[in-house]
Amino acid sequence: MGEGGKARRPLKLGILTTLAGPAADGAGPGSVLAARMAIEEQPLKVELLTADMGERPDTAATTAREWLDRDGVQVILDVPNSAAALAVATLVRDRNRAALFSGPGTTALTREAASPNHLQWTYDTDALARGSARAILEEGGRTWFFLTADTVFGRALQASCTATIEAAGGQVLGADAVPPEATDMASPLLRARSSGAQVVALAASGAQFQTMVKQAAEFRIQPGQRLASPLCLSTNVRAIGLDDAQGLLVTEPFYWDLTPATRAFTARFAPRNRGIVPTMVHAGVYSATRHLLRTLATGADPLDGAALLATMRATPAEDDLFGRSTIRPDGGITRPMHLFRVKRPGQSAGPWDLYEHLRTA
Repeated sequence: MGEGGKARRPLKLGILTTLAGPAADGAGPGSVLAARMAIEEQPLKVELLTADMGERPDTAATTAREWLDRDGVQVILDVPNSAAALAVATLVRDRNRAALFSGPGTTALTREAASPNHLQWTYDTDALARGSARAILEEGGRTWFFLTADTVFGRALQASCTATIEAAGGQVLGADAVPPEATDMASPLLRARSSGAQVVALAASGAQFQTMVKQAAEFRIQPGQRLASPLCLSTNVRAIGLDDAQGLLVTEPFYWDLTPATRAFTARFAPRNRGIVPTMVHAGVYSATRHLLRTLATGADPLDGAALLATMRATPAEDDLFGRSTIRPDGGITRPMHLFRVKRPGQSAGPWDLYEHLRTA
């Protein structure tokens, strides 16, 4: 019962994600499962809605508007597309509801589009840049060339990495903007190889990123140059295969085989996700949902999104998947980032034994 003897309405959460296609394994059904696992751990009554936004910001905005205005959804989760997340951020701010973003990376969410009504829970391009560019610079990668998806996310990631590289005395020798629909990477890869850059960085995601890695192997970018991805999910590497991805440097705040706690979570998660291990996006949805529900258990009002997230900010964020994290006033989260190298086929002990841990930034 709530104040004045009135029963509190059931909490309604909406998972807005990509449920089909090549990007689905990295978020999609696994994000839905991650939220369900967090819900199963606590006593609150929760209704969970799900929707497939594909890769379309307009679909995401339409669905979010219907959820908020018609269906009574109080908190929207995941949204693994930066342009879509910016649209959803505007909607929840205007209606004083809340969004906990796990999938998008653009720093616009904590800068020009910052709002008291959303948190960028898992990562952003600045965090990836710090974890990736700084660590690779320390390992001797001083000169860089970028192959960048011509998207909100790709441009933001290149900008964040460039700022980190130049601040540390490194140099960006060049960059190619690659249209989102492009599948032939021959020209930009040849320019990257001829640039003489020590590091070829792929500021892209999803299917396009996988194509870049496969074609980089064909053009033998490595071992003469290091191939790096500031954003890569374990499901991307699995789809590419170790033959082509070996040696790739990747940065993530979560890896399923990093600690005993991440392995224990994976043992619960993977059998319910078609054997697919959790990605950092899945871990972020679980972590964000868990922190949200713990906050609501203290009596926070889910109908006042700004007040709800203010309480979440004031409550220490700590779990077995990410450890202790700091929720910043701008709505971002500061947490450790890990640099990994993709293993050679002969190093791997199983289908998901993909990464060798190099350092933590």
